Amino acid sequence: MSTPTSLDLPAGVRRIGVPCGRGTFAALEAFPETGACELGTALLVPGYTGSKEDFLSILGGLADGGRRVLAIDQRGQYQTTGPDDPSAYGLAELGKDVSALMQATGATHLLGHSFGGLVAREAVLAADASPASITLMSSGPGAIPGERASEVRSFLDAVGNASAPDDLSKAVGAMWRESLKPEAIASGVPAHIVAFLEERTLGNSATGLVAMARQLLTAEDRTAELAKLDLPVFVLYGEDDNAWPTDIQEDMAARLTARRECIPGAAHSPAVEAPATTAHALTDFWNATELAL
Repeated sequence: MSTPTSLDLPAGVRRIGVPCGRGTFAALEAFPETGACELGTALLVPGYTGSKEDFLSILGGLADGGRRVLAIDQRGQYQTTGPDDPSAYGLAELGKDVSALMQATGATHLLGHSFGGLVAREAVLAADASPASITLMSSGPGAIPGERASEVRSFLDAVGNASAPDDLSKAVGAMWRESLKPEAIASGVPAHIVAFLEERTLGNSATGLVAMARQLLTAEDRTAELAKLDLPVFVLYGEDDNAWPTDIQEDMAARLTARRECIPGAAHSPAVEAPATTAHALTDFWNATELAL
């Protein structure tokens, strides 16, 4: 679970709803404090259990580079509604959402964090979206491995055989009260951030949480397909990433002939843990990509 360190909206950032052919998606929209948006718009897609707020610390820095930046809640995440149909949360369906959002917003740069990276890749491979670049931030080539996979399986075990939306919601609520909330408090997360995490966790579609968890455990490695596209790729991750190990992400970058950068002092959420360095790395990549066009 990504934990924002602040919920204050930076100057030039506002909350909006973005309508597209797939529905209306909650978003944070950032513009430069001064000057015009002379560069391509960027669309940021959060990971599993995350939300647009995971990007709050970098939105201002990215926008000040001269571009419009949009961070969204995926369907069923936090403030974007989603159906109670598990099939609506398959990677292909989520990828179609991203494609529709890119078309609606005119976004030219696509970034996916963690599970959002798998979704962003799906959008590109479906040929429904044609960005100028794609960034895979703290994401991997396929199913999540190791300890994080065990955590996802534990969540699915805790949910058990529940399938009715109300039963799933009750199971997620129990996990928050009995496990996740006490852990957050014990680790020193400020009270107002805990309150936000509670609102977000309980606001998520429980059906979506379960379906996305299963996608995390079964996602195929589609690196070879992505490598065949004539598309600049940036693989960006923290030096202490505990989801997809750094050697896996390094190998993926090599297979993609991608630009790669390891963020010092960061783990699985560089946008939260090292926002200045992360914003600088992204701006440099996007600018270089546009200069090459």
